[in-house]
Amino acid sequence: MPNNLSAPNGPGRPKDLAKRQAILEAAKILFLSNGYSNTSMDAVAAAAGVSKLTVYSHFNDKETLFSAAVVAKCEEQLPTLFFELPDGVAVETVLLNIARGFHQLINSDESVNLHRLMMTLGSQDPKLSQIFFEAGPERVLHGMERLLSKVDQSGALHIDKPRNAAEHFFCLLKGAGNFRLLYGCGEPLTGDAAESHVREVVGLFMRAYRPEAV
Repeated sequence: MPNNLSAPNGPGRPKDLAKRQAILEAAKILFLSNGYSNTSMDAVAAAAGVSKLTVYSHFNDKETLFSAAVVAKCEEQLPTLFFELPDGVAVETVLLNIARGFHQLINSDESVNLHRLMMTLGSQDPKLSQIFFEAGPERVLHGMERLLSKVDQSGALHIDKPRNAAEHFFCLLKGAGNFRLLYGCGEPLTGDAAESHVREVVGLFMRAYRPEAV
């Protein structure tokens, strides 16, 4: 008689993760279409096809849900793994992967609309603005700062102020094109034009922080 000790298939963690993902997807859509104040936990539950109790079992309140939705959006294009420095992988390759992900993220319709929403809400609800900044921009900057510290320690580049360098890197990628998008008077770079922009920025960054020849 076989000794089968494997866990039985059935409801459990995978189902919970699926519900969490459904809640996050519903929240992202509703926050962008209705705004923060006009989005209720009841509406999120209905859109996600779950009970209100299930929403609260995953997210304690609307602020927590909003923060998680922002993090989820960032992780779609910039997963934590991007900010690692694997052995045998060139620094330029790592930076190019981050640059492509960030450029695609900030120029997506969801990101542009979310930034417009936050600019509208910023003066009305500073706490909400802080939640957004910590969940989105600050999280990305922190990941980049840690990566650039490792790059400096490896000797591949000389970066004595990793935080400043991280801010320079992302600001160069945003450029004037992202401002035009936010103002509604431009289109995002795509295809070869986007790749050319990303490579130009990474090239500038590499040259700026290249160690001086001894």
